Amino acid sequence: MGKASKMKALVVFALFLPIINAQVPHWGPCPEPATQPAFNLKKFMGRWFEIAKLPAQFERGRCIETNFTLKLDGTAHVRSSEILKGELKTIEGTAVVEDKRNPAKLGISFSYVLPYTPYWILSTDYENSALVYSCTDVLRLFHVDFAWILGRTRSLPDATIDHGKEVFINNNIDVSRMILSRQEGCDKEL
Repeated sequence: MGKASKMKALVVFALFLPIINAQVPHWGPCPEPATQPAFNLKKFMGRWFEIAKLPAQFERGRCIETNFTLKLDGTAHVRSSEILKGELKTIEGTAVVEDKRNPAKLGISFSYVLPYTPYWILSTDYENSALVYSCTDVLRLFHVDFAWILGRTRSLPDATIDHGKEVFINNNIDVSRMILSRQEGCDKEL
């Protein structure tokens, strides 16, 4: 990348800084990870708990979970919640299959005015765990990404978490900043 290109990238980066906030941008376009073969949206429905994640500005609480419910039109209602400062916070949205040829590439929107953001299922056994990846390209100069290890229960064995990280790494996704999510004391009254 030449000096002028780097300068242009820095200007673009500065413009998008408020959007990416706490996220760490990476140079270059988003990676193109392999997704779950023969993904079955219906089997993916239900309650998923966040086990580990790349830190995200929009997820600051504990006890983060998401519930997917299939709708008659083939989309899914998405309800995510977290406990933040002693209060249960929820947000609702819609998930769609963005590419019928690759149904593991979902898009999720929590607003009628914002576009769908990628929510790609890289791997799942539908009953225990799932690996999810999301990435946004900014003019193919840099990208901001998110990654989650989800479980059907509030905890997963260390070996499952380690295997999930390996899958991300093998798909050129940097998970060196991945942290465990706080899932303690979630069933107590607020």
